[in-house]
Amino acid sequence: MGFHTFVDNIVDLLQERMGDAYEIKVIQVMKNNDVELTGIAITRQGDSIFPTIYLEGLYREFLDGARLSTLVEKIMNCYEEQSMALELDMEFFRDYSRVKDRIFYKLVSFEKNKKFLRDAPHLKWNDLAVVFYYALEKEVMDGGFIVINREHMLMWKQNAESLYRLARRNTKRDMPELLVSMRELVLELTGIQMRDEDAVPMYVLTNQEKRFGAAAMLYSEQIGELARRLESDLLILPSSVHEVLLIPDDQSREYSVYRQMVEEVNRTQVEPEEVLSYGLYRYCRKNSEIEEIIS
Repeated sequence: MGFHTFVDNIVDLLQERMGDAYEIKVIQVMKNNDVELTGIAITRQGDSIFPTIYLEGLYREFLDGARLSTLVEKIMNCYEEQSMALELDMEFFRDYSRVKDRIFYKLVSFEKNKKFLRDAPHLKWNDLAVVFYYALEKEVMDGGFIVINREHMLMWKQNAESLYRLARRNTKRDMPELLVSMRELVLELTGIQMRDEDAVPMYVLTNQEKRFGAAAMLYSEQIGELARRLESDLLILPSSVHEVLLIPDDQSREYSVYRQMVEEVNRTQVEPEEVLSYGLYRYCRKNSEIEEIIS
């Protein structure tokens, strides 16, 4: 069964199970890097906000042998859980004073998000774009967020620059940077202690939440401290939207080697919507700035 037939069958079965009080709609949702996902929106009359359940993962489960009836039951359970979490008065979102303390920023690819950026306030930073989102409280939906678009910005009588100043303060305060060596990270994840001769002078920069942590580059103080300690400029390799890798720029390898590393990781290890960039960056000690390496 092809994907489109699978979607039609899911919609028919859901409508049959849930009845005429609910409207089942198929929607296309633009994610990061202009990746489009197919979702199911289940709404009742008067709903102003509703959960979206994406179907690509469920289709993979179907291809692996899951029954349609089992997947429909899974969607209904997911809908019930998310609906309970989303039963909040969204009128509060119109009041800037009530949302401003939970507005944060993240970094995305400028080139790969041109469709998304048409309707999203943003600032360009090297080959990336700084975009903004409102993080829902954990008790409402842990990890949930609302991307801020131009309609929100105009409703609040703000602009991209004022959102940036606010989000920088909030992100630095509530998502403090986290810089760890690769040795520490390997030990934490695997329990394996790297030998000195195996140790790579590589560091991981993210935030305490380990979510959209590449944005820590925008407010990091530890990058400069690391460069001074190593007495070296630092190469910055984008790992994903959640973290970047730092290594001393000892010029022992051509930059093309690192570009190939980034490309390979993006192609084989990172989900398409979580790819940050195929470029390279450098922290320059002289200027105390991060710059894109063009050559």
